[in-house]
Amino acid sequence: MDGDATYETPYADDESLFCRDLPTKPDRSAGTILVTGACGYIGGRLVPELLARGYRVRRMVRGHTQPCRDPRPGIEDALADALDPGSLRRALEGVDVAYYLIHSMQLGPREFAEADARAARNFRLAAADAGVRRIIYLGGLGDARSELSTHLRSRMEVARELQSGPVPVTILRAAIIIGSGSASYEIIKNLVVKLPVILVPRWARSRCQPIAIRDVVKYLVGALETPRTAGGSYDIGGNEVMTYREMMETVARVLRRRRLFISFPLASLRMFAYAASLLTPVPAPITISLLGGLKNDVICEDDEIRRLIPFEPISFRESLARALTREEQDRVHTRWSDAYPPAHELAITLAEIEDHPKYSAHYSIVTDRDAQSLFDSICRIGGREGWFHGNWMWRLRGEFDRVIMGVGTSRGRKRSGALQEHDVVDFWRVERVRQGQRLLLRAEMKLPGMAWLEFTIDPEGDRNRLGITAWYRTRSLFGKLYWYVFLPFHEFIFRGLLRQIEERSGPEHTERKPRTPFREDG
Repeated sequence: MDGDATYETPYADDESLFCRDLPTKPDRSAGTILVTGACGYIGGRLVPELLARGYRVRRMVRGHTQPCRDPRPGIEDALADALDPGSLRRALEGVDVAYYLIHSMQLGPREFAEADARAARNFRLAAADAGVRRIIYLGGLGDARSELSTHLRSRMEVARELQSGPVPVTILRAAIIIGSGSASYEIIKNLVVKLPVILVPRWARSRCQPIAIRDVVKYLVGALETPRTAGGSYDIGGNEVMTYREMMETVARVLRRRRLFISFPLASLRMFAYAASLLTPVPAPITISLLGGLKNDVICEDDEIRRLIPFEPISFRESLARALTREEQDRVHTRWSDAYPPAHELAITLAEIEDHPKYSAHYSIVTDRDAQSLFDSICRIGGREGWFHGNWMWRLRGEFDRVIMGVGTSRGRKRSGALQEHDVVDFWRVERVRQGQRLLLRAEMKLPGMAWLEFTIDPEGDRNRLGITAWYRTRSLFGKLYWYVFLPFHEFIFRGLLRQIEERSGPEHTERKPRTPFREDG
């Protein structure tokens, strides 16, 4: 492509795009670009950037979920699983360049390494058979000569596996990624917010080179548009090398929170990570895997990528400010929870169960409120708003779930307003949405069965019937006992919830005050 050529796309004027000032130029000769993990945190940010630069994008997803249905031109979806070689061959057919953004970290430290290696092997073989020209892989930063954590060792093993095939692989290696919705950001921020006194283990003095999500995406796109990066391995990071303690101290200053940091000779990193998971939205399997890298220095050993893709990364403080602003504006586009728990998008749906589950409880009220106001009120449950009625009971169930390594209610929500299929609501996930009529949530807490919560709005004369149904499916004796033990509480919880949904659908609640926007000092 002519290096001086200009380009125009339908999205080029979108100020939210990260690559507007990227010095590289779109490659007009590129064919179809495959993005694996397209509905995950990184993939969900990368796809719009590629579309904005005029590329044809194929998103590889493991299930048909609403966020992965996109009407924009230049985009298609492929249903495939990296652990299924047959589906990979179909997904890679006709692909020119493939982004490999797959990881199994949510399986926990004991299982993800083996799953990651097998997925990378399958992908390498399928890409070679399909004639893929390049693979671009985002891995983890760390000194291979040191004793690495399980997570970092796995990232490096995936890189070696991909490189062992005939397709040239560009490897980008990053440490902590900071941005709204990233797991690392939410862990650090929530520890600072919730703990007035923070015990700092000795291994938190390890050095790290954090990088903003916007800069990660710019390097991913820039690598595609820089042929010289093919077959190379590059360290990517921000401009600052910091200890984990310094990062938390910076967060405290940006949030204007006075925090006391005390050095503490704690030896068990796993115990610290488990305790941190109880205080943050990020579940224990992910927290343990991420914090396992605390014992290693994770800094860039070379800056070759900055000469090939020359732009100035933003500072750690600015990345924090941008993330906080996104949260305050309720504009978090992707989040770590989009891909958690494992294989959630393959879970059986309520519609797939013949004759519906055997166990159910239904409650309803008739109201004068209009359907859309009721539906808008339903869509505000969970997260910061809580569950309107008996909130302590929901939270207690969530805390118990976290203790037994479940997702818990502290996972919250990506945004506080409207809901769409695949969105997380505490320990539920949206399975179906029919605007103004129906919202179906699927349980993701640990249960001796499967559960759904369905909200419905049906016209009844000149009024509306607001209903809630709890569906439960189990085959075990313990599962049946679980249902009957909690059944008496349904009357209190759900009837109160219906009344609160009705009350909060009134004009005094629908005209909600905007949040005070975050403003950085100085």
